[in-house]
Amino acid sequence: MLPVLFWVCFFLQSDYHFEYTDCDVLGSRWRVAVPNKPDTCTGLPDPVKGTQCTFSCSEGEFLDMRSQECQKCSGGTYSLGTGVAFDEWDSMPAGFISHGMNMNIADIYTNCSNSTWIPKGDYIASNIDECTSTLSYAVSLKKAGTVSFEYFYPDNTIFFEFYVQNDQCESTDSEGRWMRTSEKDWTPHNLKLNRGNNVLYWRTTSFALVGSAVKPVLLRNIAISGVAYTSECFHCKPGTYSAKPGSAHCTPCPADSYSNKGATVCQQCEVDKYAEAGSGSCKRRPACTTSDYFYTHTPCDSKGQTQLMYKWIEPKICSEIVEGTVHNSTGGAVKLPASGQMETCPPCNPGFSVTNTSGCEPCPHGSYSNGTACAECPVGTEPVVGFEYKWWNKMPDNMRSSVYSREYRWEVGSQRQSVERSELSRISFVFETQCTADCTLYFMAGYSERTNDMVEHWSGSTRKQSYSYLVKSNSTVSFTWGFQRTQAYSEVRQYSSDFAKMYTVQITNVVGGVASQCRHCALGSGSASECVPCPPAHYMVNGTGVCKSCPPNTFIRADQTVGEAACIHCGPNTHSNKAHSACVSDCRLDLQSTGGGEVLQYDFTPLANITSFQSSPRFTSKGLRYFHQFRVGLCGEEGREVAVCVDNVTESRKEVRGYACQSTVVPSEVRGQSVVSSQPFTIGDTLIGKRSSFTPWCIPLKYETTQACKKGRTTTIRLRCDPTVAGKDQITLPSKCSEGTCDGCSFHFLWRSLYACPLCTESHYREIVSACIQGIQRTTYVWQQPLQCTGGVSLPAQTVSACVTLDFWLKVGVSTGTVAAILLISISCYFWKRTRKLEYKYSKLMMTAGDKECELPAADSCAIMEGEDAEDDLIYLTKKSFFTKIKSFSRERSSDGFDSVPLKSSSGLEMEMS
Repeated sequence: MLPVLFWVCFFLQSDYHFEYTDCDVLGSRWRVAVPNKPDTCTGLPDPVKGTQCTFSCSEGEFLDMRSQECQKCSGGTYSLGTGVAFDEWDSMPAGFISHGMNMNIADIYTNCSNSTWIPKGDYIASNIDECTSTLSYAVSLKKAGTVSFEYFYPDNTIFFEFYVQNDQCESTDSEGRWMRTSEKDWTPHNLKLNRGNNVLYWRTTSFALVGSAVKPVLLRNIAISGVAYTSECFHCKPGTYSAKPGSAHCTPCPADSYSNKGATVCQQCEVDKYAEAGSGSCKRRPACTTSDYFYTHTPCDSKGQTQLMYKWIEPKICSEIVEGTVHNSTGGAVKLPASGQMETCPPCNPGFSVTNTSGCEPCPHGSYSNGTACAECPVGTEPVVGFEYKWWNKMPDNMRSSVYSREYRWEVGSQRQSVERSELSRISFVFETQCTADCTLYFMAGYSERTNDMVEHWSGSTRKQSYSYLVKSNSTVSFTWGFQRTQAYSEVRQYSSDFAKMYTVQITNVVGGVASQCRHCALGSGSASECVPCPPAHYMVNGTGVCKSCPPNTFIRADQTVGEAACIHCGPNTHSNKAHSACVSDCRLDLQSTGGGEVLQYDFTPLANITSFQSSPRFTSKGLRYFHQFRVGLCGEEGREVAVCVDNVTESRKEVRGYACQSTVVPSEVRGQSVVSSQPFTIGDTLIGKRSSFTPWCIPLKYETTQACKKGRTTTIRLRCDPTVAGKDQITLPSKCSEGTCDGCSFHFLWRSLYACPLCTESHYREIVSACIQGIQRTTYVWQQPLQCTGGVSLPAQTVSACVTLDFWLKVGVSTGTVAAILLISISCYFWKRTRKLEYKYSKLMMTAGDKECELPAADSCAIMEGEDAEDDLIYLTKKSFFTKIKSFSRERSSDGFDSVPLKSSSGLEMEMS
């Protein structure tokens, strides 16, 4: 009998681990042992019945798979119970996937493979280019749970959305997926998750094509609950600790302390080192400089004295005993100056008065002050209400200062005011900046801090200067100043010597404001001291309370109603509205033609509707195609539709309105929109006038001044008559300035349209008369070519009239000619016959006088006597030959001066008469 050998393998606990099988339809599962390395040996623990699929541990606990019971986490670790957390971003955690893609389908050349989310240690940052970057994480929940995270979203030129897809690839609702921009600092966000598979997506797309650098979206502290169980606890990350077992989270270390990973306590930094709260290590303290402290004043005492107090900027990170690069006169790091010096209190700001306790309080309504004592406004005057701050020993009650974000070093001052009545308000301030890096000072305005829009910004060091902004809405307005020392992120304090100083801030026409002066006002009829505003189209004569009417066709300046200079004449071919607050155009114009001819009439009404047009396409460095879109509302009376440009990147949806505006559009399918519009601004909100050089028309518009455009933006729209253009939106940009402007301040557009031609008149057509055909003649009217008119009079209809044909007149002419010819022949014959008779009489007379020489017989009569027969007594002259005629012509005259005329008698004998 052969021996039987048995191979028995014994496993240590470290050679295998436990896992649960998938849940069956009853919600049950088995616990099985799985070798850590593939092996053919047996001897693993047998499968045992596991916990129910809905079983989970509480926060601060984990499931011990050996005992299948919940155990508390040890010190230095934490657990969410039924969730997972991600708070360390030194590298991309397992399960997270990031990729970039091009959402512009028409653009296939943009490379977005490197546009991904980037781990930054404590957080992960999105891309900042025009590609779409997606961060995703897939998780399977055994029961309904939640996902929570913190985000910092400061830049509204980026689309930022978060959504979840389930097993059927169904996404969350389209409204809640778009994140709101961060008001101050990190913003928390929570969302419920359904049981089953869930894929979490964070997606960003930037559309900042021009201007300042884009600020990325930041994510941190992502936590997901609803998983089946947690079989292990997570170690606290560096800079945090958990002192007690069973912790659900780790606590950040306080300032000037640090901790390593999995710490139960924080270690104190050495004396010459410091650490910010939540730091994993300590840094060496730099030498203190004058930029590391500041001074304040104590409240004024009853003697009008204040105490000067010096304080270190908190948290203090510099050392007073360490040698540095900046030294005082003794050669070492600067010391904190001694406090306690007494100084005279500065006066109160204008409109305030000094109280008994040396404080400042506003003057009552109807009075004014220069910062000392209040005084009543004289009769016939009213206080000029507003706020003027030029003394800063105390922060005004309606202003505050705060740090916007540690990452970006924002320092913000905010002020909320309500504009009074319909008169506009103006805010003016004097400031100065000094920078060693890429600092920026922002000035923003809006209805609240959340909806503030940037009005102007200044980069780098700027000299002391003033800036004014006109408020054009009668509502509550919030003003914010933001100073950003650098665009780059840094974990250490730097550029602390860079600063922005605000010297004075003045706001006019504020509800609840105070007054530093009084002005003359118009007095009402009911009370001798009650001030009333001047009627529309009236200005107040300077130094009096008399209201005087403005000249015709003028409007009143809203920010200045005193003096004749308040009346502004409307531009050519425009007129003032009913309220005399602006100049408008009715889209019609009459103009005498060149040379003093007829009056040409123009009607631009077909062009009055809002018209949109785009520049030629432009491309970013990555090849993203975008356009500059312009919208123009050419003319119209009050209540007309104005041009509107929007920013639809974020939920704030900023809008600007005016005669003309511009925005940047990018074709995209993001957010279900065919185009993304951003960076809108007005390029014309005041109609200056309409001028003409006959071709083309010139319609100039104007907008308020900016830092780049000291004289304001101007837009000139030239209308050119072109009958070949049937549409009304044939607008072109200058060939040398494809964006419509070469300097960013002066915009020029050429609008070719049929409706830019004058209205047609009778001089624009001529008549054509046809031949007379069968007694009918037709008159047709046609336009003069080339046609340079539109609308107006219509071509007259064709006319028909009776006429006589050419055949009739031909017959009449032939008949008349025939009759005239017959009559002429008859007359010729008659006179020929008479001539023959006279020849006979003459011959007979000459024959009778032949017997008497040198005497002529007395002529009795040349007529034919009664009874004579002309035919019987007719004497014919002999016919001379050619030579005989020559001889007779050459014969000399006789001595008595008479020519001899040869005659023949009736008998045929030749006689000669001398």
